[in-house]
Formats: sequence, C-alpha cells, structure tokens
Amino acid sequence: MLKYLLLQTKLLNLMSQTNKIVAIHQPNYIPWLGYFYKIYQCDTFVFHDDVQFSKKGLHNFHYIKTKDERLRLKIPVVEHQGMLINEVIIKNNIDWKSEHLHRMKDSYSKAPCFAEVYADFEKLFSSEQSNLALFNVEIIQFICAKFGFTRDYIFASELNLKSVREEKVLDINRGLNAKVYYSGTGASVYQNEEDFQARGIELKYSNYQPFKYPQFWGEFESNISIIDYLMHCGYDWGRVLDNNKL
Repeated sequence: MLKYLLLQTKLLNLMSQTNKIVAIHQPNYIPWLGYFYKIYQCDTFVFHDDVQFSKKGLHNFHYIKTKDERLRLKIPVVEHQGMLINEVIIKNNIDWKSEHLHRMKDSYSKAPCFAEVYADFEKLFSSEQSNLALFNVEIIQFICAKFGFTRDYIFASELNLKSVREEKVLDINRGLNAKVYYSGTGASVYQNEEDFQARGIELKYSNYQPFKYPQFWGEFESNISIIDYLMHCGYDWGRVLDNNKL
C-alpha cells in the first residue's frame, strides 16, 4: 500500500507541472552520447521498460573502440521470446563484469580521464542488481548526475498502460501532462504529427549532432558507447553543448 501511495504522489507531482517536455527511450546498456542529450533536452524522462526485449536493441550490449575494431560488451542474461525488458534477469553467476572492466582498461588505460571513469565503473559494477532494466538505469542516472544535470525519471510500467506503438506514446505524454514530446528520429516512420497536435502536444525530433572529440585509433566513430567519450573527455557536458547549440 505504501509503495502504491508513493507512486500516486509521484504521478500527481509530475502531472501538476506545466509546459513540460517529455522524452521516452528503452533503458539501454551504457548508451551512446546522443541518448544523454535526449535526456538533457527534456523535463521528464520515461524509461520504456515494458516493451519486448530485443537481442538487437542494445538493451544488454554496446560497443567500445579498440585498436583493432569495435568491440561488443555484452551482459549475459536469462530471457526468452516475448519477454519484456523489465523481466530480463542478468546472469550474475558469470563474471562478465570483470571482463568488461578488463576490456575498458585494455582500450582506454592511456586516455586522459581513464582513472576517474574506470573507478566510477568499478563502483557501478559492484551493484548486486540482477534486473537488467534497473541495472542500466542506475548507470544512466549516475552518468547524468556526473554531467551535472538530473531530470524527473519514471518507468513506463508505472503508468500501467495497455496501448502500443504511437498510441502508447500518446498515452504516456497525455498521462504526464506533456506539452512537448521530444522524440528520436527513428520513430518518425510510425508517428503522425497530427495525432499529437489533436491532443495539444507538440512533436519535436532530436536535433543532436554527433561531433568529433579526441579519440584513439583511426577514423572517428560516434555510434559507440558513451564510455569512449567519458574516457577521453571526462564528464565535460559543456563540450557537448558547445557542439550542439540549442
């Protein structure tokens, strides 16, 4: 009962806010820099945890850059067809964390900000959290705080919606009293701007522009985990904003 009352209070507080920007995304594993820019652009960020887990969806893996090629860091999980992201359990009986830390050290030990960032990930990986979604969110929220910003966070599952695709996105925004929905560009294939306008919601798409920063080994790559940026540039959010003027 207490948990229910706290959730209702949280939702009422979120709904009472006006002129609010909402963004939504699955809770991915150590996502790319553009994911954090999306969080920065909104007032309330919704972790879309009650959608189907995908082996291709970056929910339990991402890439770092090495001297040879991109390397995938993957969390071993217990999952089956049709499972939701928030139902997926991490196989913590396998020592995958040591392997990921070893790969980070091997790739970035000479990077300018290695010592601080590596120490942070050692602490993050000390978590005994076995739920994939919750583990990923712990990392995401930690990085945002180190960048110097935080937002109102909520899980889509807390809204207890039964709708899907665009209708669910609309229901989330309506339930949170959104005035602006800040969407990823990939959703443009199934979203109709008129549907948002009919509900008094302005639809905006992400304007994040990948930019070059000091990076090891050959041509610059942007579509890799934020680990790469952190190792080279630390928690310098000003550099991101300087290269993405609002």
